[in-house]
Amino acid sequence: MPRSKPAVASRQRRKKILKAARGFYGRKKSNLKLAKEAVDKSRVFATVHRRDKKAAFRTLWTVRINAAAREFGTTYSRLIAGLKKAAISLDRKILADLALSDSAAFGKVVEAAGLKAAK
Repeated sequence: MPRSKPAVASRQRRKKILKAARGFYGRKKSNLKLAKEAVDKSRVFATVHRRDKKAAFRTLWTVRINAAAREFGTTYSRLIAGLKKAAISLDRKILADLALSDSAAFGKVVEAAGLKAAK
């Protein structure tokens, strides 16, 4: 039975790190030790920023809903409170899309929430 050598596996591990480090500046793309640190850090940043992206979109939706709600003579907080009281469960993503694309439908949602639509 032939002897198994670790050369192929270790080369694959190194190649995987250096492939992930492509496009990095300076020795971080070619020096294994520096590349490993840079790739690990970039993966941490990617994880954190995926979480931050969700918060940024929620903020954007809130701003859009508030702007549309003010056109109908109410505020964001009153609209959300009215929707909860009327047991209408539309999430902020859908409300923001309605506010942006279909103003008439958003007005009906405002009316359904028990608020006057002054548009």
